[in-house]
Amino acid sequence: MTTMTPEQLKANIEKALDEIRPFLQSDGGDISLVSIDGDSSVKVKLEGACVGCSVNQMTLKSGVEMTIKKYAPQIQEVINLS
Repeated sequence: MTTMTPEQLKANIEKALDEIRPFLQSDGGDISLVSIDGDSSVKVKLEGACVGCSVNQMTLKSGVEMTIKKYAPQIQEVINLS
């Protein structure tokens, strides 16, 4: 596996968020990238209706994290900052 530059990694994570964003927005929510820690951890912020949603952890793990890992396989975890 080739190593991505920090710029490539950020671009790939943004592509992943752009892919998942329409699904969140259709439910009145959104997501933004807060930071990338090293090349293994991503911090995001769920926004709007996602903040108080009872299934936001499921959305984070099965939707957001899975999509980010598709674009950036080296990412180990996605953390929501509320």
